[in-house]
Amino acid sequence: MKSLSDNDIRCILEESKTIAIVGASAKPDRDSYMIMQFLQQRGYYVVPVNPAYKEIAGLKGYSGLRDIPEKIDIVDIFRKSEDVLPIVNDAIAVNAKTVWMQLGVVNEDAAQAASMAGINVIMNRCMKIDFIRLISR
Repeated sequence: MKSLSDNDIRCILEESKTIAIVGASAKPDRDSYMIMQFLQQRGYYVVPVNPAYKEIAGLKGYSGLRDIPEKIDIVDIFRKSEDVLPIVNDAIAVNAKTVWMQLGVVNEDAAQAASMAGINVIMNRCMKIDFIRLISR
C-alpha cells in the first residue's frame, strides 16, 4: 500500500468536491457532526451516511454509500475499526476516489482492499486537522 505524502493529501483535499461522512451523527457534540459542518463550511458537498437518520443538520441522510446518487470523492469513516471493511467494499462498488479513516480508525485489511482497487487510503488521521494544516494557511 502506497503511503501518501502531505502533497498527495493536499491535492486530494483540493480536488475533491463530494464527501460522504459514514457514521455521521445528529448530535452536535460528536466529532462526526462537527467535522461534517466544518467541511460543509469550506465548500464541500457533504453527504451524511447513517441508517438511523433521514436528515442530519438539514442535510438528506442516506443508509449506505450505495444509496447516494452523486459521485463520491471521499468516504470519511467515523466507525469502529472492525466495522470498516464492509464500508470500504461499498466505497469500491461506488468508485470512490479516496477512503479516509478518522483518528483511531485502523483496519489494514480494508486499507489493502481499497488500495488494490486503486482507491487512495488515508488512515488514522483527521480530515479537519489535515485541512487546517495543509490548506488553511
